[in-house]
Amino acid sequence: MKVIRFQGTEMGKKLFWKTLKANVNAYFVTNNISPKGNTQMVIKSIAMYAMYLVPFILILVYPINAIIALILVVLMGIGKAGIGMSVMHDGLHGSYSSKKWVNRLMGASMYVIGSNVFNWKLQHNIFHHAYTNIDGLDEDIQTRWIIRLSEHTPLKSIHKYQYIYAYLLYSLMTFSMLIGDITQLVGYNKSGLTRLHKANPTREMAIALGVKLVYLFTVICLPIILTNFTWWQVLIGFVVMHLVAGFIFSIVFQMAHIMENAAQPTVDENGITQNEWAIHQLLTTVNFAPKNRLLNWYVGGLNFQVEHHLFPNICHMHYKHISPIVQKTAKEFGVPYHSIPTLGKAIFSHTNRLKELGKV
Repeated sequence: MKVIRFQGTEMGKKLFWKTLKANVNAYFVTNNISPKGNTQMVIKSIAMYAMYLVPFILILVYPINAIIALILVVLMGIGKAGIGMSVMHDGLHGSYSSKKWVNRLMGASMYVIGSNVFNWKLQHNIFHHAYTNIDGLDEDIQTRWIIRLSEHTPLKSIHKYQYIYAYLLYSLMTFSMLIGDITQLVGYNKSGLTRLHKANPTREMAIALGVKLVYLFTVICLPIILTNFTWWQVLIGFVVMHLVAGFIFSIVFQMAHIMENAAQPTVDENGITQNEWAIHQLLTTVNFAPKNRLLNWYVGGLNFQVEHHLFPNICHMHYKHISPIVQKTAKEFGVPYHSIPTLGKAIFSHTNRLKELGKV
């Protein structure tokens, strides 16, 4: 893997990251609070799991009709996405708790929703967070099927219409994770990345396959065995749940980086990108709907993506509080701080960016 270096040219901005860290740290020290999760985080986790598991238990235990069952699987999809964004995400970043075993336990929520921890740590924690919006390194912007997310990849005629069909394909995200984890892990194993990150390829593949078999047995086979629903009705419910979760998951993550004012920097022949790492994060990341309390609660603070990318080791419950600090420091150093005021305007901006990427 090519080594990438972040190297700024303006001396004044070299102090930005040091100053910002000191300012944010002062907030926690002054208020005598931990940057990790709190009681509210625990309550939220219980709520997200309840939204996912209670409807499933009701389907298994009580004789209900297909319409009610459909409503319940929609709730499961909402809960599934909520667990991913508000519980698993913090756990795998080590920001849920100061205790490593708690972070591992919460991170294992990835298995509950049918995906693989090791894949996520490589793709998201390492490649995406370290090399945000850099083509060829950030897998989140690689071309998928007929969606072009990077201005540096080949343009096809069909991309002209991606701003229309992309939203339909976003719903397939969790299906992609469910199936694609295996092929992705095969690629990591072949390239040597698995061993490079001190993991055993055979063990990781066994875990990935085993988790998926248990997951599929639980969410498909158990309802067929324990309820009066036919196999095809159960499959419809399974698909609906994944479509709901996939759409929510995708749209939240896409609006953080595939936006009109989010840059997609390149690296030169020496593997150098012309900005300090922290400034790179501000150039490539966008907040949205920061004052929407319900959205902020549900998406795990991922609408505060700027704060998350700068401080992924801080629990998302604190992002709205440190956001003014980040914004003020950025202004002092003349660094852009991208934030879109509402969810509707963020979707509009994302749609426009998809149009741009279909015409470049």
